[in-house]
Amino acid sequence: MRQLQGMDASFVALETRNSPMHIGSILIYNPETAPGGFVRFKDILSFFESRMQLSRTIRQRLVRVPFDLDYPYWIEDPDFDLEFHVRHLALPKPGDWRQLCIQAARIFARPLDLERPPWEFTVVEGLDNVDGVAKGSFAMVTKVHHAAIDGMSGIDLMEAMHTLASDEPPPYEPDTWKPEKVPNPVELLGKSYFNAVTNPLKQLEVAAKAAPGIANAIKGLVSKDFNISGEMVAPKTRFNRVISSHRVVEGRSLPLADIKEIRKAVDGAKVNDVFLTIVGGAMRKYLLAKDDLPDKTLTAMAPISVRAKEEKGDMGNQVAAMIAPLGTHIDDPIERMQYVHDRTNNSKAMTEALGARNMTEASKVSPALWMSLGAQLYTRLGLANRGVGPPFSTVVTNVPGPPVSIYSSGARLESMMGLLCLNDGLGLGHVVQSYCDEATISFTACRELLPDPDFYIQCIEESFEELRDAAAKAGKKPAKKAPAKKTAAKKPPSKAKVSAKKPAAKKKTAAKAPAKKAKKPAAKPRKVAAGKGSKKS
Repeated sequence: MRQLQGMDASFVALETRNSPMHIGSILIYNPETAPGGFVRFKDILSFFESRMQLSRTIRQRLVRVPFDLDYPYWIEDPDFDLEFHVRHLALPKPGDWRQLCIQAARIFARPLDLERPPWEFTVVEGLDNVDGVAKGSFAMVTKVHHAAIDGMSGIDLMEAMHTLASDEPPPYEPDTWKPEKVPNPVELLGKSYFNAVTNPLKQLEVAAKAAPGIANAIKGLVSKDFNISGEMVAPKTRFNRVISSHRVVEGRSLPLADIKEIRKAVDGAKVNDVFLTIVGGAMRKYLLAKDDLPDKTLTAMAPISVRAKEEKGDMGNQVAAMIAPLGTHIDDPIERMQYVHDRTNNSKAMTEALGARNMTEASKVSPALWMSLGAQLYTRLGLANRGVGPPFSTVVTNVPGPPVSIYSSGARLESMMGLLCLNDGLGLGHVVQSYCDEATISFTACRELLPDPDFYIQCIEESFEELRDAAAKAGKKPAKKAPAKKTAAKKPPSKAKVSAKKPAAKKKTAAKAPAKKAKKPAAKPRKVAAGKGSKKS
């Protein structure tokens, strides 16, 4: 029995029907590497069952303290049922990318059952018409409560459910897991009383550790090594309102080599600066088309992992955050990337001065009752529609994936695309992710605030292409583009395929001043050998 820390508990407190607080992904697998060239649903269940001892997340559930007087606890679920958490469905014909995204959005919009271990994996078959995806491939839509994982511990869960070889045998570690009794309310209230007595001492300890960081931050401001400007607080846009229960998800995969080459156009720029610049350009294009672009730059909250090596397998969140201006007021893509690079360096300096770890530790000793009440009041009073909300416009979280192919149930993972939780005041979030030679940019949005995901993904594509071409003109030419196949002029846009690689004709939009027609992607679609069909159990 372990108690949640403050940040984890805040995700539980913020949970509402319209704002389920889970994160996840869309994973696409090619079964040609599995025995017989196919994977049955019962094979997936058997594979997961053989590896559950490798993850602490899988069999632990939440127990909340009465009246939320203290943070919830994790216990080993005495009623754990694997088949409740691993589900199975098939797309209707024709089984294309758009249908997969719609199905993923519907799955992702539904809250998890917090009286069970807070995760679900849905196996999706019938991907018969997703461009670049082999016949017989299947997807897995995952969702895990944010109270249980952050981006880095999510990778640990991925490692538990994947192998480095298609024929890797089950782990040798014995499964010594034991269920726990669900504590009664009296026991939980007794623990909360003890914590209430000892918490002030913990607060003093955290304050003492944080004091040097605060002093460093003040010193940096006085010496002007870094500064806090009005750019750090973003203007409100259509995305910063009360959200509905409906979601849209989309994504594109780009050549990772191109991203690494683009960064050379600005001295010292990082891969994450490139991603932030692309997102800034996409938001600029979208809001210009809606006649809704503020003169002041929009900003992104960029999570920073402070997880130590010895905490690799731990549940919960070990993250701080920095605010990254996106340069949406700048049209030239190279100038925008220079601006993003300069401002993120300033934000990083501020975060390092304060001490990213200390920022995380401070959240652990925040009073549970006040945190819960504050979250509930914010939602119930609809404060997001009254201008009260986060000081940033969106989230851009960078989740590094494995640089080599990985397998689940013997099937090779072909592509991965991240999904994010939203809440009132934050109606659009982005995940940038790497896997092997691809870099994926995906978004999750409230359907009421972003009703045209086709147009926004077009804005992302165009933003990338403009930045790539501008970098080439600046003398830092990325990897040469291979010729792409032509598509019929009237063909509807490819919904992409997470593995990203086929050009798509763009659908016309009714939005004003639409962004110009996107050029063809930078790389030729990777050929995927067709495997045998997947079979149901």
